[in-house]
Amino acid sequence: MTTFLWGVLPYITFALLVAGLFWRHRHDRFGWTTRSSQVYESKLLNIASPAFHYGILFVLAGHVVGLFVPESWTETVGVSEHTYHLFSLYGGTAAGLLALAGIVLLVYRRRLSNAPVFRATTANDKAMYVVLLAAIVMGMAAKLSHAGGDGYDYRQSIAPWARSLFTLQPDIDLMAGVPVLYEVHAVIGMALIALVPYTRLVHMFSAPVQYLFRPYVVYRSRDPEQLGPRPEKRGWEKAGS
Repeated sequence: MTTFLWGVLPYITFALLVAGLFWRHRHDRFGWTTRSSQVYESKLLNIASPAFHYGILFVLAGHVVGLFVPESWTETVGVSEHTYHLFSLYGGTAAGLLALAGIVLLVYRRRLSNAPVFRATTANDKAMYVVLLAAIVMGMAAKLSHAGGDGYDYRQSIAPWARSLFTLQPDIDLMAGVPVLYEVHAVIGMALIALVPYTRLVHMFSAPVQYLFRPYVVYRSRDPEQLGPRPEKRGWEKAGS
């Protein structure tokens, strides 16, 4: 079981992620969307959606730093393990609470607040919400269960194990002795990654980054009473606002 969980399951997860993204792009491009339900209700969505998205972005950033930035690097820039632990504890908990509040409001909005929104919710949406909630809650529980002192130093076990996966030589021995809550969080996290291409979460791979670099779009006003094409005028025409 240990070999399967930490030496085989991560690659099954990655295969499902890549295969799902390829299949969606090849056969379901029109379904590659968030399937926004804003047309049904927007007041609660305007609160819940930013809370969830900002919270989950901070959570992801924390995971990237914690798993892929070695402890020796942070110590080199003067960040002690105790300082890192406090920042991870309070910052991670705050980000987790923000994401949790956002997703709870989103689920409430779909389940209780608006009937058309609920009817637009598919079975895989419901499964995604369950796994996503479980991942957030278990991550916070794992962190808070070792909040005292310097906490559990996962950068000596889970982080190097995660990095070893990319060398195709997973060091499963590093996961021996990892607290159960961290193990459960890791397994649920892999399940969530595998689900991404098959749910609305796929939209994270199509963020409109190009909008940051596109040219300005110039809008010109026209006389609202004028119908049809603009009549031709001789000479120079004064530009409108």
